[in-house]
Amino acid sequence: MTEKKKPSGDKPKFNYYWLYAIIAVVLILLNIFNMSGTAPEISSDKVVELLETGQVEKIVFVNLESSERLAEIYIKKDSLDNNADFDKVAKSSFGSSNAGPHYKHRIVVVEDFFAMTEAARKEYKAANPLAADVKITTETSGSIMGMIGYLFPFILLIGIWVFFMRRVGGGGGGPGGQIFNIGRSKATLFDKDTKVSVTFKDVAGLDEAKEEVMEVVDFLKRPEKYTTLGGKIPKGVLLVGPPGTGKTLLAKAVAGEADVPFFSISGSDFVEMFVGVGASRVRDLFKQAREKAPCIIFIDEIDAIGRARGKGAVQGNDERENTLNQLLVEMDGFKTEKGVILMAATNRPDILDNALLRPGRFDRQIGVGKPDLKGREQIFKVHLKPIKIADDVDAKKLAQQTPGFAGAELANICNEAALIAARRGKKGVDMDDFNSAIDRVIGGLEKKNKLILPEEKRVIAYHEAGHAISGWFLEYANPLVKVTIVPRGLSALGYAQYLPKEKNIVPKEHLLDEICGLLAGRAAEQITFGQISTGAQNDLDRVTQIAYNMVVVYGMNAKVGHVSYYGMMKDNQFDKPYSNETAKLIDEEIRAIIDGQYVRALNLLKEKNKELELIANELLNKEVILKDDVERLIGRCPYDDVPDVKSGEKAAGDNNGVDTLLDPEDLPEIV
Repeated sequence: MTEKKKPSGDKPKFNYYWLYAIIAVVLILLNIFNMSGTAPEISSDKVVELLETGQVEKIVFVNLESSERLAEIYIKKDSLDNNADFDKVAKSSFGSSNAGPHYKHRIVVVEDFFAMTEAARKEYKAANPLAADVKITTETSGSIMGMIGYLFPFILLIGIWVFFMRRVGGGGGGPGGQIFNIGRSKATLFDKDTKVSVTFKDVAGLDEAKEEVMEVVDFLKRPEKYTTLGGKIPKGVLLVGPPGTGKTLLAKAVAGEADVPFFSISGSDFVEMFVGVGASRVRDLFKQAREKAPCIIFIDEIDAIGRARGKGAVQGNDERENTLNQLLVEMDGFKTEKGVILMAATNRPDILDNALLRPGRFDRQIGVGKPDLKGREQIFKVHLKPIKIADDVDAKKLAQQTPGFAGAELANICNEAALIAARRGKKGVDMDDFNSAIDRVIGGLEKKNKLILPEEKRVIAYHEAGHAISGWFLEYANPLVKVTIVPRGLSALGYAQYLPKEKNIVPKEHLLDEICGLLAGRAAEQITFGQISTGAQNDLDRVTQIAYNMVVVYGMNAKVGHVSYYGMMKDNQFDKPYSNETAKLIDEEIRAIIDGQYVRALNLLKEKNKELELIANELLNKEVILKDDVERLIGRCPYDDVPDVKSGEKAAGDNNGVDTLLDPEDLPEIV
């Protein structure tokens, strides 16, 4: 059995707790030595004189059974205050207070001292019968309570000092994270001894991104496969994607699969209150990485230190920019044959510095997007494994009901379904529990006890019925799945769930139909009750955003023209990248689009008023109606080309297998 060698780069570290212990012992010893040295020592004649003149208030005999016998003399306060000729040593030591002891006397023979003090005390008492008698007490020096009283201030100060040293040091690089190690890297090292349990088998729905990342691992395992053909190992890999899509999970899988050291750190760990600490930690991190090469460094949320430098009216932070500059130098400075690969993740690549993104630093950018239908099905299969599910649970059906959901949201649905089933006392999780979990994620927690007046409930029912009719009879509207008037979340009094088609490009007609459908709720209120309410606030927010994007971002307006101010607006956060005349024209065209679609929604609902009444009355009776209920009431949708979620089969008018996409902003229709 071979002996494990100690890494050459590791040096024995000094434990700074020994320094704390030495300082504490010195302070304690100094305090103990001074405990008996504060009061001046006097002779027995002086003690008798003080007793005969009535200046003594109390005598305390200390350690009478040991060789260090003492008599501690306490002087009356009026003697300290009124006697100008009183011993200056006592006054300078104790002021005018009566804290004491003010004097001490070493006792040679206890019996003789007792007899002498008793005679002097009786002589003074006889001359002054009304005077208070001298108090005589006995105690043992160094008792537990006495020691605690003396040592407590020092222990408290030492504790406060250690606490602040630990806070300032941040726990990085040494025992306790003292200030001496503040410049050390806080990265966590995963190697053969501390391996991550996550592997690529635990990553589903990200086939393309996983293939790219697996190739990076292969670079380190078999570099000769690529270098023999003249290729170079990438220096950096940047994982880019929305929150919850699995960027950090991919990094964990790399740590679990790669047979090389893996350093993991967050971008915020480089930021500190002291100048130069961030750059120092970057240097230390790459120094450790080179010593253990080949290896991988993973920086999560790199936008914390990688933000573009000095852009816009507000200049950047000097300390953060110094940290970024050091990172740029380290990435482009080390030799490729060292085999150190930097992997990072962010959901805001648009704010990263261009120097960080150029080839030679981050050679690869891997997009980690939201999964499609097949990807969602694979993700559900992974998260359904640890759950006791019923026979009717189908991952494909669940995937069809959750378009637009990220991997973290799908995992949350599985967890919510298990909790709901446990709350209901079931032995397995069935589809009804998953449907409830999806409703919980989309609309929020159901408010069973929320009080809604009957007239308010009618307004909500007609509002949601207006959305349902528009989704049924508009060609490019999002197909309807379910309508409910059950209150959920903080403000949702009802919502309509749709399954939009997954498209890479969206035509103008689709956006106009979406605006018309969103305004149909308010139009239904206008037609039925002759007045409008505040229930359309969420609809109006989304309508305004869509119309604004059509005019300003997508160039879908004839008067404004085929222009897009999107990139210019990001660079000029405080100034509009167009003139006041153009701004006025944009406002007018946005208003024209919204007004035109509102008139269109009014005309549609007037034409389908009978169907509107049927849907609204059904909602008032059942509170929740599905697509099948709508078909039973008003007939089949003339533009029905979406999958039948209930059966898992294609409905009439197949859309050639195109998956459906549900934008999170399109989920709840909030009243």
